[in-house]
Formats: sequence, structure tokens, C-alpha cells
Amino acid sequence: MSPNPMVGCVIVHEGEIIGEGYHEAFGQSHAEVNAVNSVEKQELLPESTVYVSLEPCAHYGKTPPCASLLIEKKIKKVVIGALDPFIEVAGKGAAMLKQAGIEVEIGLLEKECRAINKRFFTFHTQKRPYIILKWAETADGYMGGDEPIQISGIAAQRRLHQWRSEEDAFLIGTRTLLEDNPHLSNRLWQGKSPIRIAIDMHLKSAEKPLNFFNRSQRTIILNRFNDDIVRDVEYIRIDNSDPANVMKVLYQLNIQSVVVEGGAQLLDSFIRQNLFDEIRRFKSKTLFLEHGISAPRIDFIPNKTENLVDDDLLIYLK
Repeated sequence: MSPNPMVGCVIVHEGEIIGEGYHEAFGQSHAEVNAVNSVEKQELLPESTVYVSLEPCAHYGKTPPCASLLIEKKIKKVVIGALDPFIEVAGKGAAMLKQAGIEVEIGLLEKECRAINKRFFTFHTQKRPYIILKWAETADGYMGGDEPIQISGIAAQRRLHQWRSEEDAFLIGTRTLLEDNPHLSNRLWQGKSPIRIAIDMHLKSAEKPLNFFNRSQRTIILNRFNDDIVRDVEYIRIDNSDPANVMKVLYQLNIQSVVVEGGAQLLDSFIRQNLFDEIRRFKSKTLFLEHGISAPRIDFIPNKTENLVDDDLLIYLK
């Protein structure tokens, strides 16, 4: 769906639902269009109420303005869950409807409507991606030892690949890139693979036969030296690897969500700056290392715990 928000629309006439629709994919018809087109008796629209989770758009993008369509159909009333934070809309759609004489109500189930589009709202209001920190740790709190080790079980791995199909990008540091040699692709779940991004300020990965460079998906290397594209890999120069600066670059690349997957130093840098929206931690029930790289320490309890056979998935929300 990114960069567009998820939007649903229901049309009601005298207490009965006569139309419904949702925005199915970027570039396709918006929820209001699909809902209006689903109404068999179009003559009922002028006496109907439209319920929509996000403010109807007021600008021409991939499709015409939805506010104009509702005005054209002479809709009686529009109930909006939340105003759209996107600068091209941001109250303009609601204003268009009111100026056309349509009754407008704003704020029904607003908290829920904002929650389903938390990535979209974060991107447009905070000018950065929605940030998820993710790691796996042993039962005694280590992320790894002297050699790369598989901590999570297959259920946790499948869940991770599901996330790869859902989020815009995955971000790792130099050590993880060189020592773990990850693919960061989606191999255990249906759907797209994310944009994979590595911070490699000194280009230590240059000319190395890493999985990161297999051209399977969009790949970005943030570094101190080059702005270039080499064998489909995008090299983007940044002044420093401070998390806030990295997120500024990702915002400029129109990346709405990012999973920071490691390593420990990179994750700790985000935690120290309190720069995250969510933490997703897999904790093994059976694997003990007794020494190694310590997992990040957090001092608040999870909002949700899920049993995944070999691991517990703990999710923390700010």
C-alpha cells in the first residue's frame, strides 16, 4: 500500500449499507470511488451518508480528487474518521465538501483510524519513517557469539519474512553486513522483498561477494564517500551515521517504514536517542550462550507476548 494510506469507505442509506469499498493498491481507485461504484441504485446517493476512515483527497494524483466525486454525487453527509496529514490534503478535502453544502463530521473512531495508518501519519507528521527495532536473543540475553549463530526457530523466521513483505525497508550496520552476510529478502512468505539498506561509512563491503549485492531487490549503501549507482546498488553519501541523520535520508527517499535489524551497536544507538516507535524482540526459550554480544537492554514491559513454539515474540510500543 505504501506510500498511500489504507482507507475504507461505507455508504449508508436509511440505516442500510448500500455500498462499500477500500483502497486496494497504490495507483488504483480510492476507497470512496470503489464504494460509490458498488452502489446499485445510484439515485439513493443524494440521501446517503458516506463513512470514510481518512479524509477524502482534494488533489489530483494518480486519480482525481475523491472530494470532487462526492460533491458530484450530491452526497448528503460525510463522516470522516481522521483528517489526512498529507500536505496536499490536510483539511482541504473536508473544506471542499463543506463549501459544497455537504454536512461533514470529523473524528469518529479517530484513534482507531490513525492506528491503522500509523506509518503514514508518522511519516507525514514527524518527517521520518515509522521505526521498528528488531532483534533475536538467547534465553540468557545474547545476540550472538564469536561466530554467526541461528537463534530463532522456523516460526520466528517465517514471521520475520512476513514483516519483510509488509514494511518498506530493512536497515543493518556494517558488521552485520560483513559477518552475517544476510539476504534481507522474503523467501519464507508470499509478497515483496523490502528495500535493503546498509550503513557502510567506509565502504568495507566494496567488491566483496555478498548476498546483499545479488540484485534481487532494491539495495542502498549509505556511506561517507560516494553518490553513485554501481551494478544496480545505490550508493548514497551521508555526512554521519547518527540515527536521526539516517532517518532524514530515508524520509527524503520516501521510505515510510523501516525495520532496524542490527547489530547491537546500531540498535543501541536508536534506543539511546529514544528514536523508535516499536520494538519486536524474539527471545529463545532453550538456547543459552553464557557469553557473547549482549542484546540491547530495555526497562519496560512488553505490550504483547506471543508464543512461537521455540521462541517468545515480545512487542513493545512507545
